Amino acid sequence: MPQTRRRSLFRPCIDLHNGEVKQIVGGTLHEDDASRLKTNFVASYPSSHYAGLYKDHGLEGGHVIKLGPGNDRAAKEALATWPGGLQVGGGITAENAREWLDAGASKVIVTSYLFPEGKFSLDRLKAVSTAVGKDRLVVDVSCRRRGDKWLVAMNKWQTITDMEVGEESLGLLAEYCSEFLVHAADVEGLCQGIDEELVARLGEWVTIPTTYAGGAKSVSDLDLVDRLSQGKVDLTFGSSLDIFGGTLVKFDDLVKYNADALRQL
Repeated sequence: MPQTRRRSLFRPCIDLHNGEVKQIVGGTLHEDDASRLKTNFVASYPSSHYAGLYKDHGLEGGHVIKLGPGNDRAAKEALATWPGGLQVGGGITAENAREWLDAGASKVIVTSYLFPEGKFSLDRLKAVSTAVGKDRLVVDVSCRRRGDKWLVAMNKWQTITDMEVGEESLGLLAEYCSEFLVHAADVEGLCQGIDEELVARLGEWVTIPTTYAGGAKSVSDLDLVDRLSQGKVDLTFGSSLDIFGGTLVKFDDLVKYNADALRQL
């Protein structure tokens, strides 16, 4: 019997802003103007509640993202709830990355550190990879579309860098990390559908595990991502999900989807 290829899976998230679990519209985060922030959901539960929920259902590979300052305590509470079960990103550098692994993160996620003044630094990538080891490093190549290209965006997706997302750049990054996280910042938090072209391109380009986030609004989006990427890209749900106040997707349905997908392997 021929082996069934890998299928795309649901990957959970915990987005932190001002110490609280939130779901926000990705393109509205501005360091210099808080009034422009559009928030879809503010949790009444602490970060540890969501970490425990993911642990109870064996949903490994989820990411905890610190959106700005004031989130370290909440991030560490989540990591302590499930040591080795969650990745962490936001403000990660070569100097502090090991601290977050010691706090319980399975991997650390970096973006802005790699782009001083918006310009990619291979030396910084090598430094953080050496500090934690390739196997425990995730590079967040979150991006914004400009014409027919996608450019990496940093500083909570407000600063466009000099790196185009493509086969060449992802190939270079993959030499020093073990996974990619891709937030499609233009559609993040809108619940209006994924960037299908980006997902398809990622399926062509990536050679290491990759998780896409942005716009997912239906359980069927998992089948769509699976088809477009040939099972190479996983999918995160945020604002559409019932545990984050959404009405379009039920958490239990995603848990069942993962169980069914893994059973078929």
